[in-house]
Amino acid sequence: MSDFLKLEKVNKKYPTFSLKDVSFTVNSGEIMGFIGRNGAGKTTTLKSIMNLIHYESGKISAFGKDMTENELENKQRIGFALSELNYYPNKSIRQLLNVTKRFYKNFDEKKFYEVCKIFNLNLDKKLEELSSGMKVKYSVAIALSHKAELLILDEPTSGLDPVSRDEILDIFREIVKNGDRAILFSTHITSDLDKCATNITYIHDGEIIYTGTKANFINSYLFVVDKSKNKDLEKEYIASKELDDHIEGLIDVKKKDIFVKNGINPKEPDLEQIMVYLERSKNNEGFTL
Repeated sequence: MSDFLKLEKVNKKYPTFSLKDVSFTVNSGEIMGFIGRNGAGKTTTLKSIMNLIHYESGKISAFGKDMTENELENKQRIGFALSELNYYPNKSIRQLLNVTKRFYKNFDEKKFYEVCKIFNLNLDKKLEELSSGMKVKYSVAIALSHKAELLILDEPTSGLDPVSRDEILDIFREIVKNGDRAILFSTHITSDLDKCATNITYIHDGEIIYTGTKANFINSYLFVVDKSKNKDLEKEYIASKELDDHIEGLIDVKKKDIFVKNGINPKEPDLEQIMVYLERSKNNEGFTL
């Protein structure tokens, strides 16, 4: 396993927002889910990786080579797509191919047609006529046709119906199964990561609060439903909320015995529960009516 992408203390300042020492690594064979609330810094980070915006300090390297100094070489090996494809909306896929293939020295036109057939992409459809799911497939088809080893995708499943999302996730798993490719994709749809991610990087307000395996992330927490509404346990939660008939919330796995002794059996959380309650904790969210 080797580093396909490495960020080291990347900083970017805006008047109302900053990336702060953003650091994480994506290795070959991994599907890294990049999560966080809207505005947390996901797209800014991805744009920094691709040199679409200038960051003030830190280092970003791909395949062991600095992205700034080796941008053209590295981008030959990266497939990148933002959440919406807005360029040349009135051009068909076939017309766009004639432009796109000029940018990649290893572009395999035959491979592109094969992938489009597998994906059921109509080559004569204009970009503006494609559904969100078809736009994602088009981006992946381009990446696979120039033999991209690393795919970097911004919200690729946003707006897709459940069937299309599941199909895209199957494609992602197929892409990395041989261990010679990797995928980094940002998302706020945590259920997608439950299905396909091997690793998680979690960003909050421009700072990385976790990066590592999905299993370790999930195993660090437990989810509690307390129907007895034991107020003495409130201080043991990372964050909680009281509903009509119970209190529910997230706890550190090390606190399990405290709850078990009080007749409560905590369960393994899903990613959505972890993210919701960590965000409640960090934003100190409370409501007074």
